[in-house]
Amino acid sequence: MKTKSLALLTALVLASQSPAQEYKAEVPDSIIVPDQVETRFGTLEYFDGLPTPDTAKLSYNALNFMRGMQVFMDGMPAASTYAMCHGLEEGAVVDPMKIGIFEDLYNARSLLLTPNTTTIYILNCTDLSEGPVVYDVPPGMLGFVNDAYMRYVTDIGNAGPDTGEGGKFLIVPPDYEGELPDDGYYIVEPPSYRNWFLLRAFYGEDGVGTAVDRVKETLRVYRWEDRDAPPDQEFVNLTDLQFNTIHANDFSFFEEMKAVVDSEAEGALPDELMGAMFSLGIRKGEPFEPDDELRLLLTEAVALGTAAAKSLNFAPRSRAPFYYDEGYWKTAFVGGNHEFQAGDVKILDARTLFHYYATGITPAMVAQKVGVGSQYALANRDSDGNYFDGSNTYSVTIPPNPPAQDYWSFVVYDTQTRSLLETDQKLAGVDSNQPTLEANEDGSYTVWFAPEAPEGKEGNWIQTMPGKSWSTVLRLYGPLEPWFDGSWRPGEIELMK
Repeated sequence: MKTKSLALLTALVLASQSPAQEYKAEVPDSIIVPDQVETRFGTLEYFDGLPTPDTAKLSYNALNFMRGMQVFMDGMPAASTYAMCHGLEEGAVVDPMKIGIFEDLYNARSLLLTPNTTTIYILNCTDLSEGPVVYDVPPGMLGFVNDAYMRYVTDIGNAGPDTGEGGKFLIVPPDYEGELPDDGYYIVEPPSYRNWFLLRAFYGEDGVGTAVDRVKETLRVYRWEDRDAPPDQEFVNLTDLQFNTIHANDFSFFEEMKAVVDSEAEGALPDELMGAMFSLGIRKGEPFEPDDELRLLLTEAVALGTAAAKSLNFAPRSRAPFYYDEGYWKTAFVGGNHEFQAGDVKILDARTLFHYYATGITPAMVAQKVGVGSQYALANRDSDGNYFDGSNTYSVTIPPNPPAQDYWSFVVYDTQTRSLLETDQKLAGVDSNQPTLEANEDGSYTVWFAPEAPEGKEGNWIQTMPGKSWSTVLRLYGPLEPWFDGSWRPGEIELMK
């Protein structure tokens, strides 16, 4: 060690004694790397700008950690679509030619990101690797198709090209070279093989069962090659089935992303994301076999990525997600754009906020169209800014004349899973169509959140669980102008002391 130090000192002395070069630039300090740099990751050491072996190793570990976080944050839309389709196929046995339907509405026995419990959910995932697929949709539906990166493909229903009249949607793979019809179909060409199809059916006084029967009599999915004689449609009742459609928060997230890469068409995912995965060994058709050191780094990366995603959702660092200058009602679409775009800027934190908490992208969710679609307000803190505690009692006042042409609802969600809070209440919420919901004398409504119903308030009560937190979503179906112009706003959720 002393010999090496002496040699280095001699070299430095000789360098200091060397004559000035004839050709010499005025080199700014900002482009010179010191021989030693202290960082939060450790000490970086160089000889004349050349990294030592320890510094190279440290920098590669930091790079892998950074890329791991990048894959988690930027890959979340793809992992969410994969988890949805994998959960349907493996957990509920809904293959691409079957249709899953919650015949008795959704409940907490299955895991979906922030579902509602007041409409009939209908789910399917396509596999276009074997050719185009047709969705024959009846009138009166509301839904959309998202691609493998959970990007918007098309709306279906009153916000779609069929304007609520129904019709045949032809979903065409990116590498299809066959002929396509000139008319009779709404043709869409997503960039991916996997696409997620979500429909909602609504029911009236004739009940859920009648609406379900209408769907099952008319909704069809079949391959384009079978268009002349579509096979009988098979439905799977998803109500009460236990299956998971939520992506992982641990190392297995990267295994989910590997499955996406292996199954998808070229160009289905963003180039930068593919590049980050490639650098970590996630490559199409090749085994993903990280060594122990890389596995540990990626495990830590996804842990910190999860903390960031949860913080963006539940502890925002600015007022950007909030609807109002004060209070705690938030939007899931920061910036008001379904592509999380603000001019030439991609709002990355907004994209992460949405995809960690919710699922399903359509411009109809942000379009300010009076009486069309739905609008959402999220809350996970009370009027004092504290997280909700399931042991406590809270209330919120909905002022008179809620701006919802169809109806409004509250649903409560588990802050761990972001799925329905597990309680003894099937719906985990209330909606304005329920005959048990009582208005106040002035036309307002008071909704209660508590482990047990306040006396005489059973019809306006949503159950919470001691020892757990919760979040809630206020939905307005058929939103009206007072919501958009801000002249009507919900009260804050208050702790009852």
